[in-house]
Amino acid sequence: MDSEIINGTTGGFKSAELSQIEETLTLEKFEVADAIEIGKIALAIGQERNLSMAIEVRIGDWVAFHASLPGSTPNNDWWIGRKARAVNLTGRSTLHERVLAEEQGIDWHQSKGVEEELYAIHGGGLALNVVGLGLTGVLIVSGLEQVADHLLGVEIVTEYLARKGEQL
Repeated sequence: MDSEIINGTTGGFKSAELSQIEETLTLEKFEVADAIEIGKIALAIGQERNLSMAIEVRIGDWVAFHASLPGSTPNNDWWIGRKARAVNLTGRSTLHERVLAEEQGIDWHQSKGVEEELYAIHGGGLALNVVGLGLTGVLIVSGLEQVADHLLGVEIVTEYLARKGEQL
């Protein structure tokens, strides 16, 4: 696949790099209080930077935190649902799935047997994995360009881990 196409849609990330980032962001635990804290960090960053976005933190399929900032639209909720389903299906970030599909030159939706209307592999859906448990929740950012959505999600989880005293 043409590297300009990959760089244009994925910020030049490679799947191995995204795997390493995801491993680094593994949580010690993830309960309702943690979901709310992650959501509050996301909300504070979004408000401070005046970002037009929506944020959601889920435990499984349960929405534990949601905020829509000024400038976001109901369309962001549609994207959030699609990104969350993709993360829950694969256990990896939506950007990771997009990079894998582009590296392999496959139609992701066809290979997974899912509809594009219901699943999105656009950056901004991050798997919240817990040591010894694996996928426990999902952080979803929607409203920015897809690589920016992903990077903001990484920043949010990194800040959460730093507040917990975990070294990255």
